[in-house]
Amino acid sequence: MPIDINHAKLAEIPKSPGCYLFKSGKGEIIYVGKAKVLRNRVRSYFQEGTSKDGKTLVMVKKIEDIEWLATNNEVEAFILEANLIKEHIPRYNVTLKDDKSFPYIRITNEPYPQVFLTRRVVRDGSKYLGPFTNVAKVRQALKVVKKVFSIRSCSYHINDEFIEKKKAKICLDYHIKKCEGPCEGLVSQKEYVAMVRQVEDYLNGKTSGVISYITAKMKEAAEAEEFEDAARFRDQLSTVKKRAESQMVESLDESDRDFIVIAVEEENACAVVLRVREGKLIGLEHFFLKGLENEQPESILRQFIGQYYTTAEDVPKEVYSEFRLNESITIEEWLGKKKGSPVRLMTPQRGKKKKLLSMAMKNANLHLKEFILNKIVRADYVPKSLSALKNDLNMDKMPRRIEAFDISNIQGSDAVGSMVCFINAAPRKSEYRRFKIKSVEGPDDYSMMREVLLRRYRRVLDEDKPLPDLILIDGGKGQLSAAVSVLKNLDLLDLDVIGLAKRLEEVYKPDQSEPQNISKTSPGLSLLRKIRDESHRFAITYHRKLRKKRNLHSVLDDVKGIGPNKRNALLAEFKSVNDIKDAPINKLIVVPGISAKLAESIKKQLVELLS
Repeated sequence: MPIDINHAKLAEIPKSPGCYLFKSGKGEIIYVGKAKVLRNRVRSYFQEGTSKDGKTLVMVKKIEDIEWLATNNEVEAFILEANLIKEHIPRYNVTLKDDKSFPYIRITNEPYPQVFLTRRVVRDGSKYLGPFTNVAKVRQALKVVKKVFSIRSCSYHINDEFIEKKKAKICLDYHIKKCEGPCEGLVSQKEYVAMVRQVEDYLNGKTSGVISYITAKMKEAAEAEEFEDAARFRDQLSTVKKRAESQMVESLDESDRDFIVIAVEEENACAVVLRVREGKLIGLEHFFLKGLENEQPESILRQFIGQYYTTAEDVPKEVYSEFRLNESITIEEWLGKKKGSPVRLMTPQRGKKKKLLSMAMKNANLHLKEFILNKIVRADYVPKSLSALKNDLNMDKMPRRIEAFDISNIQGSDAVGSMVCFINAAPRKSEYRRFKIKSVEGPDDYSMMREVLLRRYRRVLDEDKPLPDLILIDGGKGQLSAAVSVLKNLDLLDLDVIGLAKRLEEVYKPDQSEPQNISKTSPGLSLLRKIRDESHRFAITYHRKLRKKRNLHSVLDDVKGIGPNKRNALLAEFKSVNDIKDAPINKLIVVPGISAKLAESIKKQLVELLS
């Protein structure tokens, strides 16, 4: 049984900031939340009459125990919430998909640190750069590090005792200048750690200090007449400068910034973090999110920021997002403590920062579309909107293939029909069809709809092509009746067909005078609107094309002996049809392809056509 509102535990909850944990009967943590006043927030889940979305209603039914952790302030609660979500990955929280497998660059906590790629985070004082989502780029960055810096590649735990006992001897890396030889004490700990700090800065995109460091080493080697080493440092300097120049963001100052956006489509979301350091674009990471049911974009963004910066040690002084968060002050305070200096959350309205945010959003949408496409190719994938539509319409089977029809004309002229096809809630443009109305005179949309459906499904039956799971008619009861009459004539009454009226977005089914009782916020109704709008766009585009073609028709098109090339050449030379009719023969034959005989024929025909 779910926990009761009168349970003694609810009365024990303090009126302080903190986090609460909801547990199932098996003791599994299913949700982690934070609150400014714990008692009030937790009680709200169990009070009757309070508005709750579907996800919350389902979650509350599964709660059988509550735990809480009080904090001193909201900032501590925010940090604790992010850590608990990352640790327990609760079923009903927004979380990163497969976040435990993201690669990091680890700088070990040793006297002579190692630098390498890892997917396992060990809390032993080591530093972790990331998380990253493009492992190929991370490997490439580490390859450059190995080329520029003499970081050891061995896995020994080197300390003073190790060096004194001579537990290892220098390897080939030392002889080819790829290692400074810390295993035999050939480089001091202070000097080696200074180099590792430059490595960290370089990987974080902060190259100005790295350039100064290598420049100093080059000058030092040159003054000591160690010209081979000086040349090596010169080449390293060139490598660093080239990488820095290739990453420059045009006309942006040298501040450190992150640009964060979230692209959402139904239950899927992709977050993108675009990282700019010292005016250089050093990375663009994307993360897919889960647990989004009924979550608002602001809530998704807030939770992502909390989880991302919990593990990211490199915090910039400015974070830009699409909109201002209600808890921005709390987040700024938390990030400021983590960084050790003030951090600002901002929303750009114009200029280069707005363009960078738009670039991040474009990438987020592209990654999300690819992610959804990969889900669709799996046979068992059913979009949330399709499941909702099936329930809304009380259908027996999933409407995976939906074909939608619309008519476009102006008082019957240039009348056309369109059919768009959606498979698994996504447009399949190769299946789109358009129809020029042939049998209907005047403005009769019902007859036009009958003609289009008859032509479409007679051909589908003749060619034995797949029939739709649902037919969507753009219109109300009249258009729907016209469609039903065609399906009856073709013996296809077992097909599900509905009409979507424009004015009130009402859905009608055959033999039912009243519209269906579908929530205006239903994902199923949103999908129908999307498909209807696409069919309307496709129809009106074709209608406009035909109308434009008719309006551009020239009298010259009716003159025998003139094709498109000669017509265009004549109009380019004489500007109007009347000028061509009145022109003497010797002027007409100047136009390429026009002979004297054809010129006489053109003038004769134009006189007849224009009289």
